[in-house]
Amino acid sequence: MSETPRDETPAQPPRSRWRKILRTLAWVGGLVLLTSLVMLAQAWSALGKAPSGERRARMEGSAQWADGVFENPQPLWNDASGMFTEFLDASEHGSPDPFPSFAAIDPSRFDRAPASGLRATWLGHSTLLLEVDGKRFLTDPVWGESTSPLSWLGPQRWYAPLLAIEDLPPIDAVLISHDHYDHLDHPTMVAMRELDTVFVCPLGVGAHLEYWGIPAERIVELDWWERHELGEGVELVMTPSRHASGRQVFDQNRTLWAGYALLGPNHRVYFSGDTGLFPALETIGENLGPFDLTMIEVGAYGQAWPDWHMGPEQAVYAHRLVRGEAFLPVHWGLFNLAYHGWTEPIERTLAAAETQGVRVLYPRPGQSVEPTEAESFERWWPELPWRTAAEYPIRATKVESLEGRP
Repeated sequence: MSETPRDETPAQPPRSRWRKILRTLAWVGGLVLLTSLVMLAQAWSALGKAPSGERRARMEGSAQWADGVFENPQPLWNDASGMFTEFLDASEHGSPDPFPSFAAIDPSRFDRAPASGLRATWLGHSTLLLEVDGKRFLTDPVWGESTSPLSWLGPQRWYAPLLAIEDLPPIDAVLISHDHYDHLDHPTMVAMRELDTVFVCPLGVGAHLEYWGIPAERIVELDWWERHELGEGVELVMTPSRHASGRQVFDQNRTLWAGYALLGPNHRVYFSGDTGLFPALETIGENLGPFDLTMIEVGAYGQAWPDWHMGPEQAVYAHRLVRGEAFLPVHWGLFNLAYHGWTEPIERTLAAAETQGVRVLYPRPGQSVEPTEAESFERWWPELPWRTAAEYPIRATKVESLEGRP
């Protein structure tokens, strides 16, 4: 009896199989390359531009410039392995669930000057509208959707901007502390380039602004301790900070970072920008304080990178170093930029302030406060688990000269 022939497919020669694999890999590689090129094209403008010419020459003359970059007097310390292990232990409450809801600001609020002469409106993260003795300032304005060069990539904002750019009152100066994406926002700068105002920034950052269409004559670039007069007895001083800069891999520390002191005939205000703890805070207080109001960053911290940001307890201590009266914590409440819970910065700030005897203002986003007047606040954030300073301390390195620090 003859067997029924099997329907067998002849084995594919090895060379043919490899050709098929190579064609598949080439197709996948081409798709990845095309996607990368599209993403790069979309992000290209947001990456900014390198300083050159006279701007570069001025940077090289700065006391902070060395070996082709800007440097901190106290270098930043990082624990690379610690960053990975902290990622594995990230809080499940890093972002709100549900997102908080806040009332939009009625622009007519700013038609009337503050009775005290000093008013602060916190718009989330490090964005504030400050009114100081008849002048208005906007700090690190971020109206964009994310802290990255692409609106759909990276940490997303938790709630929409509370005041439209076109509804802003007249601004005397926009203050930029450094060029990281959560402080120098490309779509915001493009939208604001028609504003009749000046843009004040640290050395080198003006290259980004000019590249994005802000006229050079409206850009004021300063080094640490340099001053700029705004008229009517109001001036600003660019103050040192301990941080870094960069918008992509190849431009790290190519531009300077800083804070600001705003000095009016009746009031003084300090805005820290992003910073770790550093000894010159005492000098800021001695030379430019006391301050009626300080706005110092308290959020986005980690033990693996303790010199980049303050952490709540050291922020309260820094407020005392610069000789502040009222303290408004910033750099929290809008983006998830670290591994701690989203309410932890304010909880720890309030605990540290009680211990150190500091008056804290904690308005909800969009609320205006007059620091020299009696103000009452209510907790607008939910009760969530958070780590105490004892459980998770943040301590800066290379600051042994500061006595009594947390």
